[in-house]
Amino acid sequence: MSKTIILIASGLVIGILALLLAANGNPPNMGICVACFLRDAAGALKLHEAAAVRYLRPEIPGFILGAFAAALAAREFRPSAGSSPFLRLMLGFFMMIGCLVFLGCPLRMVLRIAGGDLNAIVGLLGFASGVGIGIIFLRKDFTLPPHNPQPGNEGVWFPLSALALLLLFFFKNELFAASQQGPGALHAPVWLSLGAGLAIGVIVQRTRFCFVGMISHIFLFRRFSMLLGVAALMAVVFIGNVAAGRFHPGFDGQPIAHADAAWNFLGMMLAGLCGAFLGGCPLRQVVGAGQGNTDAAMTVTGMLLAAAAAHNFALASSPAGPTPGGKSVVIAGIVFALIVGALHARFKPLNTVMSR
Repeated sequence: MSKTIILIASGLVIGILALLLAANGNPPNMGICVACFLRDAAGALKLHEAAAVRYLRPEIPGFILGAFAAALAAREFRPSAGSSPFLRLMLGFFMMIGCLVFLGCPLRMVLRIAGGDLNAIVGLLGFASGVGIGIIFLRKDFTLPPHNPQPGNEGVWFPLSALALLLLFFFKNELFAASQQGPGALHAPVWLSLGAGLAIGVIVQRTRFCFVGMISHIFLFRRFSMLLGVAALMAVVFIGNVAAGRFHPGFDGQPIAHADAAWNFLGMMLAGLCGAFLGGCPLRQVVGAGQGNTDAAMTVTGMLLAAAAAHNFALASSPAGPTPGGKSVVIAGIVFALIVGALHARFKPLNTVMSR
């Protein structure tokens, strides 16, 4: 079976699972959203006090454990670490801030488009622009230091942590905060959420499905197989939404979204730029952490910290629009990412000056 057909089939399955999750309780146009789910997890762990977004969604441990199992089964579990961990944490932090200013990760961006949210098309243009800027640096040989192989037990701690959280969720649920209203109170049944998370973790680990990869493959290699996979995902969600009467095209009144075009664009531009430097979108980072890449685990940790900061310091957007703090941190994140790109690419004059 060709890789293109596998990616198309993967997109169809992910889209169907997103439809099922949304139809069975997850928030509208948010069947799956890594950024939103990590934000809710941060609230459940009492890292922030925003009452409306606190729930330990089983999809997140599912992504991690599904990837872990798939990597073990395929003998691709190869623990590695050491590639600028703090820098990756910071890039993950700013990638998450960009997503929360937009109100969604790249996967939710696609789901929002399939639900008729035209603001997400603006976000897609920003995301593609951010990845495109990152590719300019990649073409100048941008690279972070290489990963170093690690002992086998080094890579298991992140999946084991996900398993521990999941067991506590099942058997000591009272330890976690949970929303009584708002997006955090909307969720699918636990077993459906966990099953969907496990399945998507397996799919993404085996296929390398990635929204940053989709755009970089087009720009760098003129490969369109990943694009076809994402198009299949969007098509099946669009058809499902139309059939269920949940397709509502327009800019205003979209669920858990705002219509500020400039910050929808810039938020996702920041997410795309950081994702290009990190080598993957938020979903890909979570899956990478599950398959033994502790640098990806540092990125996910940065995303979790950003989720806490976003609601502790009023950085996240709401349906009313972005906040002044969120706007400031997006600009700071873009500047930070551009400096990182310049320092780690072969822009000789700048590198020479900084080395002195």
